[in-house]
Amino acid sequence: MDYIHRIIDDQIDSRSEAFNAINIVGPKGCGKTRTAQERCKTLIEFQDEEKRAGYLAVAAASPNLFLKNKKPILFDEWQDAPAIWGTIRKDCDDHPEKIGEYFLTGSTSRRISTAHTGTGRISEITMYPMTLYETGESNGSVSLSKILEDPNYSIEGKTSSCKLEDLFYAAARGGWPRCLALQSEKAKLEIAKDYYHQIYRKDASAIDGVKRNEEWMRTLIWAYARNIATLVKKTKIYADVQATQEASASALSAYAETLEDLFVIKDIDAWTPQIRSKAAIRSAKKHIFIDVSIALASLGISPDYFNNDLDLFGHVFENMVIRDLLVYAEAHDARIMHYHDDYGLEADAVYQMSDGKYALIEIRVGANQIDAAEKGLLKFKAVIQKHNEEALKNPKHPGVVYRMPSSFIVICANAPMAFTTKNSVKVIPFGCLKD
Repeated sequence: MDYIHRIIDDQIDSRSEAFNAINIVGPKGCGKTRTAQERCKTLIEFQDEEKRAGYLAVAAASPNLFLKNKKPILFDEWQDAPAIWGTIRKDCDDHPEKIGEYFLTGSTSRRISTAHTGTGRISEITMYPMTLYETGESNGSVSLSKILEDPNYSIEGKTSSCKLEDLFYAAARGGWPRCLALQSEKAKLEIAKDYYHQIYRKDASAIDGVKRNEEWMRTLIWAYARNIATLVKKTKIYADVQATQEASASALSAYAETLEDLFVIKDIDAWTPQIRSKAAIRSAKKHIFIDVSIALASLGISPDYFNNDLDLFGHVFENMVIRDLLVYAEAHDARIMHYHDDYGLEADAVYQMSDGKYALIEIRVGANQIDAAEKGLLKFKAVIQKHNEEALKNPKHPGVVYRMPSSFIVICANAPMAFTTKNSVKVIPFGCLKD
């Protein structure tokens, strides 16, 4: 299958011009190896069963031998031979003028015990499953980064052929590149199911060699799936597990960390601007899946299920959008957060650029929810304006003035077209969005 350009490609190439080694991390099956391989002349796969023993022997005895291969060199699942890290780091020190010679890939964020961190020598970048734009469901006619960067950028009238049923299917299938090589729509749904089973049966224990209870892990994934894209306390999630499993909260917390290390789940931080009292801001993290298909596999849900449960799909859709926003943020040096306070002020996502520009984003399934989403965003705008006015009342001792959002955005599953409301809120069909 021909290589499909990934959004993160440009960021990887940019890093390769500044660093001699790039460490690409992310969930199993998201395309890390193929993406790195496109840039390399030599591939060292430590999980290749036919060569594994030989590779590990070389890594233990004389890892410098690997560096004699044609460059760039890719070390896939390098954490199986951690001595490689120090060898590459030293070579980067010895040849600071060289760039883009080494690529490392791994399916865990857990830090491997090494003598040196690699800071300043080995640059790390996170790769996620494919966005709706990369899989082709989104036509990419509306660019999020251009909305923030160019005040004259027009989104008006952009349309998408992506239907709600297409999004049901995309959620259950997931953003796994392996799916694009398959012809059968039914077969594509099996990929996420298989990944899900491998996570709790194999990967959760293989990550560090510690045997973990499969039922605890399976039930914990299920409990997170039941609370997808919510701010529910982790104690409640653990209680769902403890209803059927004799597991302590501390044990489940450690299991949750393992799922984070495997890039299965992720917590989205709360945005904490100075427009409200700290006591009023809910700093709880929003729980999402790196790919929502794993959550649906754990719940045993097929695409047709959502024909009768749009309420659940609302949470699933929010997770899908946030997953894509994480990809865009990684490629554009931005951050994804959320906001919720005790006064009812909220934003499903806050997309903040490194230069301080930010967009407040509401995520909705139905076009009939756009007006309500707009009202919520305008309420946010009014609060910021009021705060700034109060801060400037005393010119001799002005308070902190908070930067106004660059954009107010509603991302909608089935909006008929992209448009800007009379209140300057931008409404974007998800099937039009790209980075």
